[in-house]
Amino acid sequence: MELIKKNIHMDRIKCRSTSQVTLEEDINIPDSKPDVAALIYEKGQIQIEEVKPTEDHVSIRGRLLFSVLYQTREEGQKLVCVEGKIPFEEQLYMEGVQGTDAVTVKPELEDLTVGTINSRKLSVQALFTLKAWVEELYDEEAPVDIYFEESGAPLEYRKVKMDLAQIAIQKNDIFRIREEIPLPQNYPNIFHIIWDNVTLEEVEFKPLGENISVQGDVHIFILYEGEGEEAPVRAFETTVPFSGTVECHGCNDGMIADIGYEIGHRELEVRPDFDGEERMIGLELVLDIAMKLYSEETVEMISDVYGVTKEVENVEKPVEFKQLLMKIGGKSKVTDRLKVKNPEERVLQLLHSSGCVQIDSQGVTDEGIVLEGTVSLQVLYITGDDTSPYNCLKASVPFNYTLEVPGISPADSFRVHAAVGQLQVVMIDSEEMDVKAVLDFQAVVFRNVPQMLISDIKVSELDMSKVSELPGMVVYVVRPEDNLWNIGKRYYVPVERIKEVNELSSDEVRTGDKLLIVKGA
Repeated sequence: MELIKKNIHMDRIKCRSTSQVTLEEDINIPDSKPDVAALIYEKGQIQIEEVKPTEDHVSIRGRLLFSVLYQTREEGQKLVCVEGKIPFEEQLYMEGVQGTDAVTVKPELEDLTVGTINSRKLSVQALFTLKAWVEELYDEEAPVDIYFEESGAPLEYRKVKMDLAQIAIQKNDIFRIREEIPLPQNYPNIFHIIWDNVTLEEVEFKPLGENISVQGDVHIFILYEGEGEEAPVRAFETTVPFSGTVECHGCNDGMIADIGYEIGHRELEVRPDFDGEERMIGLELVLDIAMKLYSEETVEMISDVYGVTKEVENVEKPVEFKQLLMKIGGKSKVTDRLKVKNPEERVLQLLHSSGCVQIDSQGVTDEGIVLEGTVSLQVLYITGDDTSPYNCLKASVPFNYTLEVPGISPADSFRVHAAVGQLQVVMIDSEEMDVKAVLDFQAVVFRNVPQMLISDIKVSELDMSKVSELPGMVVYVVRPEDNLWNIGKRYYVPVERIKEVNELSSDEVRTGDKLLIVKGA
């Protein structure tokens, strides 16, 4: 006699850690760049270069990449971009991590502040969070049947049905986006790109046969110096849809996808058109995709065993299975009004706006997942001041949103993906702007189900002294906590025997029912 087992393939977080890092450094303007008159716009990115785990610690090495747009003191108030990098190395305490573990690190830039010390030196301050974790794959063997030899002892066993989510595919891949965007006819040729910003919107991943379908929009903004003696500065902005597939052997349409992405390599360059004029914007993006796909399966596993002519001991161990509670997406509208700090600085024209979502806290209530955070905004505009024709308004707009997940509990696991889906900033007048943003939230929620799993059964001879104390026939009055299974287990009688003697058509019994229990076959 032996247990027939089914392998259940799952994943879990082995350990995790979070650290907040502050960087501060003074940066000299390169000799090839003119003096700084006023700072206009900045952007930054945390780049991880090396992750080295040791026992209970993780060493993370990386750098802050930043770009700053500023006005010069030269005639014509020329716009200039300066770029730089600040290296960092951080030690994280992570209990349970080993040197052989694959540690995932996700950086989140919370704040970037650039100030002027003098016309040749900038002060750069950054605050970012490093979130590190180790995911591991593991297997549990669930007993689904019992193989009896001819001489095997009669056993009673019952099964329980469980809907389980198994990890089917886990891998990293890349998706390339290549686009060529022509300038409209009324725009001058491009002499030099001063500033650019490339973001993705409405990105969706979906299992499609043996592939993962990818689609979304690329939002491109460039500020460039045009050709000609006057070298006019022009702004160009456009949105281009993209779609394609990533090969994924073994996946199918019915799988649950939990897929995240980050922009890896990015290249933006000016290319000649068919007439040889610099009017084409060539874009190449590489998305680093981390994909996890789950399959759902109903498994009937043995939950208890007892003997009729033999003593049976269940060898059990506690395990935790995963069930898909919900895959959910939601959108939240955020609105606000922004006002320029200096009323004398009139807004003539809005050039570009950008925003990013930062989740400050997330919790679980009876309604679902409660998310609180801010949308960090930057709005580039042309002013009415000829001495400082460009400026940028920065603001943080708070949001509070609940992803509705009925039945969720604090013990359940989830990971929320958040992004700005749409952003619209419109002038109300020369001092005020109206902001409307749509935030996209995606999450896959799993229920963690604790279960005592039978790993083995031990069969031995009956304790005759114990059996002899049991009556050969008894009228048993059903108690509130009783069912046919535990009554049969107590008296070493098969459930079907109890049903047959008492002419029961189902396993249902009620408190106070009287059952005739007869030992023997």
